[in-house]
Amino acid sequence: MGAAAKQANFFLPVDLLEDLKNTVAKREQSKVVAEALRKELKRIHLERALQSSFGAWKETDHPEFKKGTDAYVRSMRKSSRTSRSA
Repeated sequence: MGAAAKQANFFLPVDLLEDLKNTVAKREQSKVVAEALRKELKRIHLERALQSSFGAWKETDHPEFKKGTDAYVRSMRKSSRTSRSA
């Protein structure tokens, strides 16, 4: 069974609605719109989270990343290989 659903009334551009009707079977149109809306809302939420967290990591708080994260990860991998072989 699917999740509970409720009817929503909103406007779509005529060309978009016509394309939906011509491309997707009538019984599948709500599902396609819901999936597209869910995907777009997820993108918007992620974008907002990235914007609000921008600059949260300060160089002074994480001096190990001064040479870049690639260098840090390489050094961690190298040290773990060395410690395993010892």
